[in-house]
Amino acid sequence: MTDAEYEQIAGRFSDNGVDGYPTDAQVVTAGAGLNVTIRANVRASVRGHAWTSGADGDSLSITPNTSGQARVDRVVLRLSRSTWTVRAVVKTGTPGAGPPTLTTGDEYASFEMLLANVTVQPNALSVTVQRGERYIGTRIRPAISSSLTDPNALPGDVTWEHDTGRLQLYDGAAKHAIYEDSGEISVDSPLAAWQIDVESILQVRNGTASLRLGTWIRKGSTLGNTADSRLPLLVPSAYRHPTRNIYAMCYITGAQIGRITLYSKASDKPGQAWITQKPTIGVGDFVLPESVSWVVS
Repeated sequence: MTDAEYEQIAGRFSDNGVDGYPTDAQVVTAGAGLNVTIRANVRASVRGHAWTSGADGDSLSITPNTSGQARVDRVVLRLSRSTWTVRAVVKTGTPGAGPPTLTTGDEYASFEMLLANVTVQPNALSVTVQRGERYIGTRIRPAISSSLTDPNALPGDVTWEHDTGRLQLYDGAAKHAIYEDSGEISVDSPLAAWQIDVESILQVRNGTASLRLGTWIRKGSTLGNTADSRLPLLVPSAYRHPTRNIYAMCYITGAQIGRITLYSKASDKPGQAWITQKPTIGVGDFVLPESVSWVVS
């Protein structure tokens, strides 16, 4: 395999970037006078080729700006396609023209990755630095929803659950849905005391559950105004609110109003729906609730 062929392959499986995380100290800072300092012990990958600033870091000089306009230079990691080495260099800009363009295509003799922009005012004796490094990041891993939690997971890890169609982001403490679409799920759960007149449908998309509560007709016996009653639906475990009960208003035959409670995963009635505040409901009376939504993850 040639070096050029290796670059083409490595550029796909190794991101261009610094090994680290945005909470780390910036890689390039202003040094004394017309110099910038590169922090020690920084590692990076450019098109699959390794670079390190070493135990002592580095210092790069900035060309004086004798023009009448501000100039923006760039500190870059440059991969040479003749020697296949990576070096930190300053790419000098043109006064008044903004930062110089980086070379990133296959047709160039080098490939450049940004570390910082350096602003040099006219006749300045010092510079200002704006950090611009990117980080290597993590890959999207295919998995199934029942897989064990990755003990080596890092903040920013993304997992595609093949069986559920969920794209999950790990934030360092828990996974959160970036994308999911459960499709329409019937959550009807028949009970003798209620007739289901309109089906209850749940759909979860990107961490938010939307529930179109159905319509029910009272059967069996009159429900007194002080008695709660379970309604004929059950929210699946994966889609229940983890800690909060959800409330919905409903209309009852005779232009009356009631309240429905959807119980959280942490309650003693997880996923159940109860009509909890209401007038007396007679046999044959309708209960017509509004739709509700909540955050699942």
